[in-house]
Amino acid sequence: MSSENTATEGVDTSSPSPLERRNSLEKHLQSRPNEQELKDKHILLDTKAAPDGNRALQAAAQDLERQRITDNLKKGLSHRPDKDTLVERNILPDSTAAPGLQAQQRELERHMRADSLEKQLQNRPKPEELVREGILEEEENPLKGDA
Repeated sequence: MSSENTATEGVDTSSPSPLERRNSLEKHLQSRPNEQELKDKHILLDTKAAPDGNRALQAAAQDLERQRITDNLKKGLSHRPDKDTLVERNILPDSTAAPGLQAQQRELERHMRADSLEKQLQNRPKPEELVREGILEEEENPLKGDA
């Protein structure tokens, strides 16, 4: 097998016949969206505002709609709580790290707490020392009951 055969293997290099092309085009034309669907998706302009084709009136209607949307967004954003409030409510993490690194930061903090706790447990005084120092009574010694 040559490298040319491997490169074209599995790829159909034959062109479709004119009949296949025509059938494909007809199939695509049948599934073509109608005018109202294109207007709903804002691909075509809605001519209801200016049925006689008055472009100035249509442009004014679009500007008014855009201004209404802008006003609604500004109103919503003005009532949005600031970052400090969201941090106080534990909605946002209190972090200065980039959002992509915050998961790793939380994981690192968790491991650091676990390491600190492990270190503190290893340095904890033995029950005998606590009895000797008068912190525990002899009958409170947890190891005495095991023997």
